[in-house]
Amino acid sequence: MKRNHAIRLNDVQNVYSGPEGRLWELLMGEQIHIGGLRSSMDLADSARIDMGQCGIDLCCASGAGMRFLVRFRGVARMTGVDATHAMVELGRRRCAEEELADRITFVEGDVCDTGLPTGSVDFVWGEDAWCYVEDKSKLIAEAARLVRAGGTIAFTDWMEGAVGLSESEANRYMSFMKFPSVLTATEYEHLLRANGCTIVQCRDTGRFPDHVRLYIDMVEKQLTYDALKIIGFDQDAAEGLIGEMHFLESLAADGKIVQGLIVAQKS
Repeated sequence: MKRNHAIRLNDVQNVYSGPEGRLWELLMGEQIHIGGLRSSMDLADSARIDMGQCGIDLCCASGAGMRFLVRFRGVARMTGVDATHAMVELGRRRCAEEELADRITFVEGDVCDTGLPTGSVDFVWGEDAWCYVEDKSKLIAEAARLVRAGGTIAFTDWMEGAVGLSESEANRYMSFMKFPSVLTATEYEHLLRANGCTIVQCRDTGRFPDHVRLYIDMVEKQLTYDALKIIGFDQDAAEGLIGEMHFLESLAADGKIVQGLIVAQKS
């Protein structure tokens, strides 16, 4: 596990309450994760998410993943938990606008201690967001507590790749992305097994290199004005952002960071 002790929850909340969060949505869409709808469909297929099931999305942001599950997979009901007030309020508005508020509920709180009933759902879901959680062991324990016996924990996340990050690379990467810690897929597997789960699937999706290149092209070739507007037309900040995105591109190309996909079943 790589850690950056300088990054705390309030840093993540500041990102998603301010211009940085709006910038990521400009580049990645409402589904602020690598691969968007295709990634969500891949994860749902891998986890066999089906009609009539109920789930919990940990670190749900504005709830785009839950809206996908209800709309495209026929999920009966979703509850999303997120610690950022602005994201929760935005999610509630968007669900109301899409007439999905009767099937989607938001809880503003700690994903490691949700207060939701034990064994109450068919699956726990996450998309490229658990990297923002400081204590991954508590997060996985909470996910395992929430899902029923025989249920599924399914998530993608930004993980350390097989090649591995140097300490200096990890520090720069996590400082830019506001990640307090980053795990490998193997470390996630160990945590899941320790909480009574069997690994069904664990793989690198292979999406990271192409998609980070796409985001760079969008901000450099098409959405330059829009991105500058979000950050107050600060040219120095824009150049710094592009530099860090090129750094992410190099890490992804070298296999040092990946989008990992894991599906596990609770015994």
